[in-house]
Amino acid sequence: MNIRHLSFRLLQVYVQVARIGNISAAARALHLTQPTVSLQLKKLREAVGEPLFANRDGKMELTHVGEELYRAACDVLVRFDDFNGFLEQARGGSSGHINIGIVTTAKYVLPRILGAFYKLFPHIGVTLNIGNRAHILERFSKQEDDLYVFSHPPSGNAVQATRILKNPLQIIAPFDHWAVSRESLEFAEIRNERFLIREPGSATRMMFESWLSSQGIELGDTMQIESNEAIRLSTASGLGLSVISAHTLYEGQEKLAVLPVHNFPLESHWYLVSRKDRRLPHAAMQLIQFMAEHLQECVEPQWVAPNIANLAENFN
Repeated sequence: MNIRHLSFRLLQVYVQVARIGNISAAARALHLTQPTVSLQLKKLREAVGEPLFANRDGKMELTHVGEELYRAACDVLVRFDDFNGFLEQARGGSSGHINIGIVTTAKYVLPRILGAFYKLFPHIGVTLNIGNRAHILERFSKQEDDLYVFSHPPSGNAVQATRILKNPLQIIAPFDHWAVSRESLEFAEIRNERFLIREPGSATRMMFESWLSSQGIELGDTMQIESNEAIRLSTASGLGLSVISAHTLYEGQEKLAVLPVHNFPLESHWYLVSRKDRRLPHAAMQLIQFMAEHLQECVEPQWVAPNIANLAENFN
C-alpha cells in the first residue's frame, strides 16, 4: 500500500462507513454527498489493493483486511486528536474531548463525577452515549468511544476493565405488599409473585437469572419492561416485584420498599472499561486520574470500590 495516497479525511470517511455500515447514512453524518463518499472508498480500496467491505445480506461488513485498516485508522485519528489536545494544553490550559459509552443504570451516577471533573477541566468536552448493555457492547466492538461503563463488562483479550463503584441489586416491592412488614424473608416465599424484569442482555437481568440458576429456581410469572423508570413506577403501582440497582432505586420518587430477602442484595459493580488495542487520548487519562483521586468526593464513600487510588495505573 502506498500511504502517500492516504489522507486524514479519507480515513475519517472510512471509519464512519465502517461504524454505520451504510454509505448513505455515513454521508449524511459527514455532511457529504453519497457519490463523494463512494469515491473516497474507491480511492482507499485502490490504495490498499484489497477488498475492504463485503456485502452480506444487504449490509456492508468489514473484511479481514478491512478490520485491520479500521483499527489502524482509529489509532491514527485518536493519536492526532490527542496531539491537538496537547497543543491546546501547551497554549494555556487542559482541553480535549472524551467519548464515553455507559449503560442506562450508570446515568444516575456518572453525571455527579463529570460535574466535579468539569469544574477542574472546563475546556474538556464530554459526549455521553447511553444505552442498554447490547447497544454499548456494539459501540465497544466498533471502538466508537474512549471509555465505557458496564455493570457486566465484555470479555476478551482487548478488554481492560476495573471496578470503580459498588452496584448492589435489591428486591423491591410496593409499600403495601404483604412482605414489607417481615424482618426476614426466604426467596421461596415470593417465587410465585410476578417479577418485572429487564430485556434480554440487560446486566441486571443476567445477574438475577444467574443467581436463580445457581439456586435451581425458575420464576413462574414474569413481565418484561425495558426501562428502569417504568419498572420503578410499575412496582410502586402493584404490578409486581423487581430486582433493581440500589442507585436506580434511590434516584426515583416512587414509594417503594426493599424486601429483606436472604442472600440479597446481590453483589455487583460498575466497571470502567477501555480497549487495550486503542490508545486512550490525554483527556480520557485525565478523567481516569481524577476518578482515582476524587471519586469518594463525588459519590457516597460506601459505594466506592476498594483500591480506587490505583485506577490510573491499570489503564497505563
